[in-house]
Amino acid sequence: MEVLREKVEEEEAAEREEGVEYPPRLEKMTKPPRKETATLTQEMLREMEQKLAEIEVPTPGEALEKDTIDISTLPLSYKTNTPKEEQLLQVADNFSSQYSHLCPDRVPLLLHPLNECQVPKFVSTTLRPTLMSYSDLYNWDSCAQFVSDFLTMVPLPDPIKPPTHLHSPTTVLKQQKGNCFDFSTLLCSMLIGSGYDAYCVSGYASRDLCAMDLTRELCPLTTKAKEEVEKMAPDPLHGLRVHAWVLVLSGKREVPESFFIDPFTARSYSTQDEHFLGIESLWNHKNYWVNMQDCWNGCKNLVFDLGDAVKWEYLLLGTDKPYLSMSDEEEEGVNDYDDDDVGNLGKEDEEKGFDMPHSWVEQIEISPEAFESRCPNGQKIIQYKKAKLEKWAPYLHSNGLVCCLSIYRDLECTDLLEIKQWYQNREDRLELRHINQETGLNVDYFKPGHPQALRVHAYKSMLPENDRVMEFYESARVDGLIKREETPTTMDEYFLGRADFLSSRHVKFGPRVKKLALNSPESNPRPVVKITERFSRNPKKPADEDVAERTFLMVEERIQLRYHCRDEHITASKREFLRRTEVDSKGNKIIMTPDMCISFEVEPMEHTKKLLYQFETMMQLKSEEKQCRHQAWESELEVLEILKLREEEEEAHTLTISIYDTKRNEKSKEYREAMERVMHEEHMRQMETQLDYLAPFLAQLPASEKLTRWQAVRLKDECLSDFKQRLIDKANLIQARFEKETQELQKKQQWYQENQLTLTSEDEDLYLSYCSQAMFRIRILEQRLNRHKELAPLKYLALEEKLYKDPRLMEFLKVFA
Repeated sequence: MEVLREKVEEEEAAEREEGVEYPPRLEKMTKPPRKETATLTQEMLREMEQKLAEIEVPTPGEALEKDTIDISTLPLSYKTNTPKEEQLLQVADNFSSQYSHLCPDRVPLLLHPLNECQVPKFVSTTLRPTLMSYSDLYNWDSCAQFVSDFLTMVPLPDPIKPPTHLHSPTTVLKQQKGNCFDFSTLLCSMLIGSGYDAYCVSGYASRDLCAMDLTRELCPLTTKAKEEVEKMAPDPLHGLRVHAWVLVLSGKREVPESFFIDPFTARSYSTQDEHFLGIESLWNHKNYWVNMQDCWNGCKNLVFDLGDAVKWEYLLLGTDKPYLSMSDEEEEGVNDYDDDDVGNLGKEDEEKGFDMPHSWVEQIEISPEAFESRCPNGQKIIQYKKAKLEKWAPYLHSNGLVCCLSIYRDLECTDLLEIKQWYQNREDRLELRHINQETGLNVDYFKPGHPQALRVHAYKSMLPENDRVMEFYESARVDGLIKREETPTTMDEYFLGRADFLSSRHVKFGPRVKKLALNSPESNPRPVVKITERFSRNPKKPADEDVAERTFLMVEERIQLRYHCRDEHITASKREFLRRTEVDSKGNKIIMTPDMCISFEVEPMEHTKKLLYQFETMMQLKSEEKQCRHQAWESELEVLEILKLREEEEEAHTLTISIYDTKRNEKSKEYREAMERVMHEEHMRQMETQLDYLAPFLAQLPASEKLTRWQAVRLKDECLSDFKQRLIDKANLIQARFEKETQELQKKQQWYQENQLTLTSEDEDLYLSYCSQAMFRIRILEQRLNRHKELAPLKYLALEEKLYKDPRLMEFLKVFA
């Protein structure tokens, strides 16, 4: 302050030399205060300092937890520490003080941050190993993806310091947000519960990883080849940014090699990845380890053998990590340490033998609704390099959309190239739609179960006779069709597993002769000008008789056949049939002439040269030509049917709902509500029957007869008379039991007087026990009788009042009320 004041005075003196004059108010402020105002000024300053001290400026994380966390509903373990936890905190403080003394250049360790109730809790006890009840959350990748999707990232208040608060996984799940340490704690708890050897890591990472900035990375859902990653802009805090992630060591759950998991993105990384710049410490639910290795090269040279006490300093002895077997040279190097260094970090035997307390966190539970929603408020947006990924909960969109990937040409994401949309629970089994904005090509992918066995549908327009490709599940079709390609003039079909060995069919259409406003295969089919069919090899036939390809040329009236090639041959046999008019110029019927069949045979045979054989073959081919035309026409009709069905499905986009989903299944919900309503009505009817004091008397009257006033008065009197008699009978019953117990006690007393001199001590004990129990029963019966006498008149009057207010008798008994 003195240096600053002198500097200000020098600047003011220089300005006065230049002719700068201060207003009177400023001149008074630069002069020392007068003695009479000094006390007042000091009091004002003290008052201002006091008011300023009362103003608290919490960090974003602290302000958030104060505003949103209701600690009144949290269990006692969240608000207090057990004696064992207090002892653990003392051990941790001792460990931390000696660590700071021995390693003064390193930052303080994250040992016991405050939880949501402002109570210090050791980080290992904040882990709550839990095996989730969902089979989808058993493997590490699905657990990491759930945590990444379910939570919203909140940055650390200070990017170069660990957080002062670490919330429980249950609170993090409830709020659906947290920082990297909250993410890692929840994920590590789930992985340990699933059987993985997982640890929370506190260290340093790149800016992109700490800020969950994926704008420099390609989306993993893109199918393009990986591009070169752009150079990262210089980061003034490189190597200082604090981050938390999860380490999974090899061994358990058949993990072959140790790896890192970034909880923000659910991605796995090698332990030598350049994104991770250093490790301060790591912990699981059993122990805490401090990294004693140099991180000058990031994590690339780190050895993750936690049993090596030279590389990893542990807090407690209770660890399942064995010590490494050291060589003689290493043992000599260890023995070179002084006695003071052997016990570095204050690991006395009594502290090292201390066991980790159980977790103070409640059992981690994920409700079915939360597990299904996956994302905060059911939606989440992730920005990648030239791509944007949007996720939604199932059933949030009426068309079943759950994920959408938009791929752009530029980094600003303004020029859209492609769109990929994923769907769930669609009745039409639609799973994925790929839209190319440049070419206008749409590709729909379907799960098995579509009514037309559709697997893939690629199209630019839903109008018929346009470019499209349809792929089918061949096992669900009787004709074995696996693919159909269509253009305005052609149709190609591919088959698999057919009995006739047909593998493909090519159909070429000609222009329509008739010009109609609406052209379709039904009203105005396209003329077929060429059909080419290809067949696979039939091993039961000779190669020269097994057709490999046949072509029907309708306009030229020709049929071409090409047979399979024999083994060890380079050419195959061919045959061509010419169709002529049925009669010649003289009107004579033409059956077959030698020039109507042109053939090339590798090894000619006698029977193939005969006209009868050629005639029979041509007749059979004509029949098959008609059949091929009909099949081509049926294929066109099937395309129309599929397009019509797809339009209806897109318009309705009906979603399937499981019968076990009682919240969304309306039929199941209505049936359940109806059953509950019937059961409730039955229960109420039974209760009314049990409590209806008029039921026995109404049963004596005819069911169809209307109640009269005389009958109502009679019902009242009979009901009261019956109730009065029951009260009297109950009193008599209690009185009879009382008298019986009294008489038996008197008889027992008389027996005792007569046999008192001959009784043994055991007999006397039995007699005294009997008298005690008898007197107890007599007192109870006496109390019950007295109470019954007091309440009987009141019960009688209460029943009489109920009868007068009973809706069935009220209108008839108004006169007597």
